Amino acid sequence: MPLPPKGDTIAPTLSSIHQAFVMPARNATHVLLLALLSAAGVAHAQAEAAKAADDCEAAVTESVKRMRGKDAQDVQYIKTKRAITPSAEDETSLKGEGRYRGPGGRIVPFSYGCAINTKTGATSGVVFRELVATADDKPFQPDLSHLSVADCDSAAVATLKRKNPRAGHIMLDGESRQLRPADNERIALEGRGAFERAPGMHSAPFTYRCELEPRSGRILSVQTSG
Repeated sequence: MPLPPKGDTIAPTLSSIHQAFVMPARNATHVLLLALLSAAGVAHAQAEAAKAADDCEAAVTESVKRMRGKDAQDVQYIKTKRAITPSAEDETSLKGEGRYRGPGGRIVPFSYGCAINTKTGATSGVVFRELVATADDKPFQPDLSHLSVADCDSAAVATLKRKNPRAGHIMLDGESRQLRPADNERIALEGRGAFERAPGMHSAPFTYRCELEPRSGRILSVQTSG
């Protein structure tokens, strides 16, 4: 009985190998590529949303400071309160909550909202509304047992002299001193004064600010406007 040609036996074998190994490998590569592209798209969308939220909050900060002036300090936002929802074909609405430090260190919470153009990234319709403080918003009551006002005053004078080597007649206004909460659980001591930039010049006003570590009273930073 004649044997079939070798080609008739080998061809199906190669075809079956191709189907069994090469095709699944290609499919797996395609699936992996699609997954990577999808992940990249999600990451890009998340980055765009975060940037839009930051731009909106920057516009809200400008609005708060424009309306409240120097009474609004250290404007902060609660990232977990952000809510982004599509409101129109090319527009997204962002709502959230924040707080700022008012006169006397009082914490003032507020809500805000704005519209973001998804094509241009432009922000519009910025609004904010101050909220009633809750019982959890305790007044600022720093521990003064380790703080030295004199050390802060001396550091402010030394900083002013470094910036203005010819300065003279430096005077600090003791009644202007104020304690405020600062970042990272620090305490800020702020005040005003006046000095002569050089002998014979008229006195110029300046402000100063020391940030202190409340447990040790150590001065961490000193800033002066002069």
